[in-house]
Amino acid sequence: QVQLVESGGGLVQAGGSLRLACAASGRTFNTCGMGWFRQAPGKEREFVAAISWSDSVIYYVDSVKGRFTISKDNAKNTVYQQMNSVKPENTAVYYCAANQQIYWRSTYSRARAYDYWGQGTQVTVSS
Repeated sequence: QVQLVESGGGLVQAGGSLRLACAASGRTFNTCGMGWFRQAPGKEREFVAAISWSDSVIYYVDSVKGRFTISKDNAKNTVYQQMNSVKPENTAVYYCAANQQIYWRSTYSRARAYDYWGQGTQVTVSS
């Protein structure tokens, strides 16, 4: 089992910045990749960014490229998402997730491919 705890959400003005953190504990040594997803009211959960645990290969959804940065600290078992130049449409509950499948790189954007999820943290961007 892997436990994931997100933090760092809150209210921010459009154009501002926010940094989310996801602390992982438990049987993390099998983790192949970590992802950030978001879900806005009335919408499906969507992929935002992902990072491989071993070699830091990174993936982003096109809409956040150049504004969001995913990173990790293996020593702290923590993944971060720096969110810059945020927009009102970025308002959502943000979830981190852990994938322990060896074929993670072919499924990194699919929520169903992830094995463990955090409880989510609310990000609200005001206009």
